[in-house]
Amino acid sequence: MKTNENAWVLITGASSGFGEEFARQYAAQGKSLVLVARRLDKLEALSKELRERFGTEVITEQVDLSSIPAVIDLHKRLVQQGIAVDALINNAGHGLQGPFLDHAIDQSLAMIDLDIASLTTMTRLFAQDMRIRRRGHILQVASLLSYQGVKNFAVYSATKAYVLRFSEALHQELKGDGVVVTALCPGMSDTGFAQSANQTLTPALKMVMMPPQPVVRAGIRALQAGRMSVVPGFGNKALAVLIWATPRRFHQRLMANVMGV
Repeated sequence: MKTNENAWVLITGASSGFGEEFARQYAAQGKSLVLVARRLDKLEALSKELRERFGTEVITEQVDLSSIPAVIDLHKRLVQQGIAVDALINNAGHGLQGPFLDHAIDQSLAMIDLDIASLTTMTRLFAQDMRIRRRGHILQVASLLSYQGVKNFAVYSATKAYVLRFSEALHQELKGDGVVVTALCPGMSDTGFAQSANQTLTPALKMVMMPPQPVVRAGIRALQAGRMSVVPGFGNKALAVLIWATPRRFHQRLMANVMGV
């Protein structure tokens, strides 16, 4: 492939949920896309749709992002093809509901591998390229659960706390290099996450569930505005403030009731 000087957007976990919606919204802006996920059939179907609908250039990469060598190989391939990633959307993630001791250790470690180790590696590799070019954008998809430890989501909420604090630190470290780092902290959203995480959808969660479109739109706008983080949705913002302003014992009990745990 010939060298391309366009501003490319790389989206991980692009085969469904937020990742799929990020691809659609960036394609509507005319951005060239690198779509990364494990499910090649879904990536190819999405890329075909985006090319036909928006006329945008799309590259698909089937990658197991939980494998660090695979992440490193992905970066090497894109560099060799002359793909300069201007925006990295670290969206890929995995969650699982249930008591920590009821899950096999491999399940917990798999969350850590994808949600922390892979995200950290992707950020390190592509942020270095951005720093050299003196421009770039990185959006890290965290969660509203990153603001507290959540019963029956012990590992997942801890991984997302890492993503949020990591992003906040890098926002300060890299802004002088022309690189914006923003954390997106969505609440309950209709992305299929609940099904894959075996999460119970309580009536309260169904009431506050947001469609992916406004969540993704809020993330893109915050990234373009150079913000450190964003919590989309009025109800989610109110809950974030409540978590900050109340004793831990109170808001942990409240969250447990909301989530049916």
